[in-house]
Amino acid sequence: MKVKSKNKIGSKKTTVFAYMLILPSLLVFAVFMFYPLIRTIYLSFFSWNMIKPTKDFVGLNNYMQLFKDPITYKIMANTMFYIVILLVLNWVAPYILSFILAVIIKKGKGFYKSAIFLPSVISLVVGSILYLWILNPISGPAAILAKALGITLPIWSKTDGLVIVVLSIITTWKVFGYNFIVVLSGVMGVSSEVIEAAKLDKVPMHRIFIDIVLPMSSATGIYVFIMTVVQGLQYVFTPIKVITQGGPNYASSNAIYNSYHEAFTLYRTGRASAFAVVTMAIFILLLILEFKYVERSVYYEN
Repeated sequence: MKVKSKNKIGSKKTTVFAYMLILPSLLVFAVFMFYPLIRTIYLSFFSWNMIKPTKDFVGLNNYMQLFKDPITYKIMANTMFYIVILLVLNWVAPYILSFILAVIIKKGKGFYKSAIFLPSVISLVVGSILYLWILNPISGPAAILAKALGITLPIWSKTDGLVIVVLSIITTWKVFGYNFIVVLSGVMGVSSEVIEAAKLDKVPMHRIFIDIVLPMSSATGIYVFIMTVVQGLQYVFTPIKVITQGGPNYASSNAIYNSYHEAFTLYRTGRASAFAVVTMAIFILLLILEFKYVERSVYYEN
């Protein structure tokens, strides 16, 4: 009995010690994540411009106005457009390039990895300004080259649809290298014996990629998929802010930038908070669907 009681006391001490170790992390999460989240939900029920000393309680009025405003649906459509383009450029393309570098190319792998990863360490603000100069439709290098070929470049920053594509490309310049390195580690983790056996059986390269590499690196792939959606929309905020400020007529705005625009440009804090809550709810729903339908097919070696 004494031995059992000593074991229980030792177990309790270990549990308390473990909680003490994670307490600093929990405090950081509470201060910088949980409190802002609760505060945002709280403010979504008020009308406040961050200047008045008092807040007017409006209940669900901010949410009702949000869903009645056609701009809301336009911004959400823009957000989905951003997600699709960013997934193609920062998830599909890194996968294909990683497969080529890991399986097909035999020499110079270190150089290719360094060259592709290099833009990831450069500020996206600097990159946005640089691309603004390069893609200037009147006097930029791209315009001069196009003029020499007899082509007239459109004013992309004022063209619906095209502006989202260009801003996504600028964001990809920053994000691509990190995603590529992560995906490459997953692709290179696939058993080389399996790939060589498939080559001996004269299996086409595209079948090796689809039937062997993709399933066996799916754990890494699903991580990059989620990070592309979440971080991609965060990163695209910078070129939107630097180049278009959400224009023309909200054609380049997305859910994250619009929350900022409502709060710190229009000073409609309650509506901005409501928009942020709705955006968070949509992302939570997408995450639940991902865990329910996609996570089941993920391959884990162990």
